[in-house]
This record gives sequence, structure tokens and C-alpha cells, in this order.
Amino acid sequence: MMDVDKVLAAAAAGREASRARWFELLRIPSVSAQPAHAGDCRRAAEWVRAQLAGMGFLAQVRETGGHPVVVAQHPGPTGTGPHLLYYGHYDVQPPEPLELWSSPPFEPVMTEGPNGPRVVARGAVDDKGQTMTWLEALRFWHETAGGPPCRVSVLIEGEEEVGSKNLAAFLETHAEELRADVAVVSDTNQWDAATPAISTRLRGMLYTQIDIRAANKDLHSGLFGGSALNPINLLTRILGELKDEAGVIQIPGFYDDVPELPAALAAQWNALGFDERAFLGGVGLSEPAGEMGRGALERLWARPTADVNGIWGGYTGEGSKTVIPAEAHAKVSFRLVPGTSPTKVLAGLRDFIVARLPEDARVSIQVFSMSEGIKVPADSPYVEAAKGALAATFGRAPVLMGCGGSIPVVSSMKQILGLDSLLVGFGLEDDQVHSPNEKFDLACFEKGIDSHIRLLDALSRIQPR
Repeated sequence: MMDVDKVLAAAAAGREASRARWFELLRIPSVSAQPAHAGDCRRAAEWVRAQLAGMGFLAQVRETGGHPVVVAQHPGPTGTGPHLLYYGHYDVQPPEPLELWSSPPFEPVMTEGPNGPRVVARGAVDDKGQTMTWLEALRFWHETAGGPPCRVSVLIEGEEEVGSKNLAAFLETHAEELRADVAVVSDTNQWDAATPAISTRLRGMLYTQIDIRAANKDLHSGLFGGSALNPINLLTRILGELKDEAGVIQIPGFYDDVPELPAALAAQWNALGFDERAFLGGVGLSEPAGEMGRGALERLWARPTADVNGIWGGYTGEGSKTVIPAEAHAKVSFRLVPGTSPTKVLAGLRDFIVARLPEDARVSIQVFSMSEGIKVPADSPYVEAAKGALAATFGRAPVLMGCGGSIPVVSSMKQILGLDSLLVGFGLEDDQVHSPNEKFDLACFEKGIDSHIRLLDALSRIQPR
């Protein structure tokens, strides 16, 4: 077995080269949501494939119904340890609004922050930077020991930022090839800049667009006002009834499958000392919202939500235009806890809206993404291995935390491949993910590499069942 300290020493000596490779990937504008960047998405996939091939992996770019995925395999030492499946994504969010960036979004720059140097670029942390932490760990195992210490497969997709809409079909088609003992994912956060974390639960997602139509054309509000149905008025009234004054969602049956937080877990989360007012103060807010009577971390990690993400209709240009619009539209999303069916929530939402429609209104609901929430067994040997690797890197034990966000592929890998995921991430709250001036602290990037080097060593010592 290779001495892990030699691999760590190689990583320490190769910091500048690691950073240069990270910057190369960040310069590729692989925006999956914009057709104009389809070629850039493929270029990013080819770049990743070439990196893996250079580490001794059998690596291929595979086609899907959309942007391609990268699949790579390394046998590792014969008969040693479990089979690991590493997952990441090379696609990024659109950078707009461009005028709010302090530097060009696809030209990474190093700036100084409260925790030392940081890199600012679209994808710096989500997920190019985080994916590079384990890619670089694999690289230094290759350079030092000739390869990883156990069998490793890699799956890197290009559509995570648009809901991984073609990945489930790919997993089903290639299930036997991708089946492993555990998946390793770095797309989550640390607890804080000095404290690592393992995420043991994710919320699921239902993302919809609600379209309400009435008259067959926009109408003059002077001629028809007071007689004709206004879809914007109707839609806003319905959306306003989604929650009561205590923040409780009013869709019948919505909470049927939402469990109460176990007392022991509630006590564990309370002991973390989360400062919600400071958390909100960082984004210019002062008062908590959401379900009254629930703790802050319970609301963020273990309770479902309903949010209007956008609303439009009628005239929205400069000046005035007195119309009663024919249509009104809203994007509405639900974060769902483990055990809640997004299909059941969708049916409840449809019934909730239809029950409030007058005779002349028609509704259609588009679904952009659906995924179930996930709980990871906190007592698994893989979590225990991660605890040790993170503690050795950071000098303190990791926090076992929840995550209010959603990673659709984690749900898909559980349902299709039967895999639990080890969610070890190195982002921070202030990374401005999906916003202008996204960043990743250099210390987080480098500790991420070292953590993954140690994690590979620790995982390779587990005997799979």
C-alpha cells in the first residue's frame, strides 16, 4: 500500500500546476442552458476526457440526448477495496448579468478575501473547482503510485445546471457499467472556512411553470376592465394562497409524508450554534421567514418549501400600456424532504389551482425537474472513512449536516444504480454560487485535494460487503 504522505507531498509540490489546470477548465464557457455554448460544453467534455486519459483511465466522451457525458474507468490494484464512482459536472450557470461581475466571468482572477486568496470565475466552485479537487487527487495518486489505490469509475455530466434531464436515461442504459459500491460527490459545502462537513441529507425538487390563460387576446382595460377576467390578478391570488400567515403550505396532503425531526437530531443541530441572523445579514436581510415555530436548521434542511421564482404577463416594457393580458405565467418550485413524492406534490398543486379557477380560465403546468430527497446512512463505513480523512486534513472533526439544495443525480444514482452517495464538499456560504462574482477560496480548493487524497486511501481499506 502506498504511503499516503508521499502522495500528499506530491500534491503540495504541484499546487501551481493544479491551479493552472483548474484555470484552463474555467476558461471554457460551458453554459449548458444556452444553445450558443453547445460547442463549449463539448470542448469541456473533451478537456476532462483528456485529463483522465493522461492518468491511465480508459476515458470516453459519450453522447446523450443533449450535452455529452464523460465516462472513465480505472481497474486499480487487483482485488483491493471497493469500487468507487466519482461524479461531477462540467457545465455552469449563465453568467448574466454581466455588468455585475468585477472581472470577465470566464477569465479566472485571484483576489484577496477574508480567508486569504480566492479565485473568481463562473464555475469556480460549482462544480468545476469542486470536481477538480478529486481529479487532482487522482492525478497525484497516478503520478506517485501509478494509479488509484482501488477501482475507480468517473461520471462527469454536462447538464446538471439544467436539471440533468438526460442523465437518468443514460444511467439506465449503462447501469451495469456504472454500478459500484458507493458514489463520491463534491458539490456541497463545508460547515465554515475552518470546519469540514459531510452532508447526510439533501432535499428533493419539483420545479414547475404555471400558465393561466383567459381571453383569446390582450384587452383594452378601459373597454373591458370590470368585466373581463384578468389572469395576472387570478394567478397572484392563487399563489398568495399557497401559504398561510404562519408559512404553512396549504396544498391538501402536502405534509402527509413529512416526518417530524427526531429529538436527537434536533439536539445535534442546535448544538452547532447556527446564527441565522448573521446568515441572513450577509445577504441584506434581518428577519427569518418560513414556517413559524420551527428551528432555523430544521427549516433549511428538514422541512419542505414552496417558492415563486418568477412571474410575468401583460405589458412589462417602458412606459404604460393599459391592457388586461390574455395570459399570466409563474415559475414555482418546491424543495422536498426525503420520503416525499414529487409526483404526489405535483398532483396536489394541480388540484389546488384547478379548485380556484373560474369558468373562463385554463391552466397548464410544465415540469422542468423532479427529484426525491435523499438521506445517507450516517453510520456507514464510507462516512466513517470520510470523517477520518477530513479530520486529518483540517485538524478538526467534520460536521454531519443537512443540505437544503438538490442534486438530482444523487437521487437517480440511488434509484437506478442502488448507490448511496458520500457527499463531501468544500464550498462556503459566501461563494455566490449562481450569482455574479462566484468564487472559491484557494484554501478550500487545496484542502479539498488533500482531503480526497486521504479519502481515496481510507476508502480503499474498506472491504465491500
